[in-house]
Amino acid sequence: MAPHNDIILFHYQFSPFARRVTWYLTLRGIDFAECLQPPYLPREDINVLGVKYRRIPIMSIGRDIYCDTRLILQKLEKKFPNGALGAAQPDQKAVEKLLESWTVDGGIFVRAGQTIPPEMPLLQNPKFMKDREDYTGRSWAQADIRSMRPEALAHVRDGFEFLENGLLADGRKWILKSQHPSLADIEAIWPFHWLRGLKGALPPTLISAEKYPKVYAWIDRFDRAISVARARSPKPVSLKGAEAVKHIIQAEYAEPEGEVDSNDPLPIKKGQDIESWPVDSGFRHHDRGQLVSLTDKEVVLASQSKVGGKEVRIHHPRWNFRTMAVDRGGVKL
Repeated sequence: MAPHNDIILFHYQFSPFARRVTWYLTLRGIDFAECLQPPYLPREDINVLGVKYRRIPIMSIGRDIYCDTRLILQKLEKKFPNGALGAAQPDQKAVEKLLESWTVDGGIFVRAGQTIPPEMPLLQNPKFMKDREDYTGRSWAQADIRSMRPEALAHVRDGFEFLENGLLADGRKWILKSQHPSLADIEAIWPFHWLRGLKGALPPTLISAEKYPKVYAWIDRFDRAISVARARSPKPVSLKGAEAVKHIIQAEYAEPEGEVDSNDPLPIKKGQDIESWPVDSGFRHHDRGQLVSLTDKEVVLASQSKVGGKEVRIHHPRWNFRTMAVDRGGVKL
């Protein structure tokens, strides 16, 4: 049974992107259910909802389905404003946004992913390797992984340098000098936290607690804060796929329908058939449906579940997503 707030998170446990959301929910003490997914396609629980978006995590609240962690975190901040983790002051909001861009778009996570040790067991799985080639659009052959790793490590080291001798240089506990971890900490810490826990990813002669003591201490503090928050937070309800799908298609919408901004540069109208998809990764998988709303922050389209034939609304952010009108045959206009 889903919690009273209808939040269901579809993810897998070692997804670094999913941790951004589970950490946020834990720090806030927000009740949620989770529906664990395989680390590679197919993900039938998501497919039967009428969602083609292939990245993890996605979050549903009622029959609204949210894609991309940046949009998910924005929605949670708005839905639960009391005790929000986001910055209040404009200059701090700017830092928070820049850190989001740095880690997600600025190459930090892409380079972090290229440091995965070739000997890692999952990289011996042909299904996983083929899936990641579909996800990234680049080769995951062993020779290519090995050849990219030195360059990637140089970039990751630069990220540790920036944190050690920049943001954390004055000995602050948290990025915005807050009493507790804030959204800015989540935005900055997630790829470095992931790498620290990935055995063999970081050569100790290059990156270690001895070389970057402030960064490693910050990660340790964050882990302790998560442990304390987890101990006092509701335990996530675990749902099987069929249970999650049934709950979603029987639920109401979490948000009003919204409108289409008539001044938007995209020449599309409410009710028009559209496709929407990310352009940085997972770009071969397009969601298609009727345009419900369009703002400067998001595009919302209506799709149909394959079970029950119920309409669901799929939310994509505008940043690094492409939206195009299509005709009934699927040809882009």
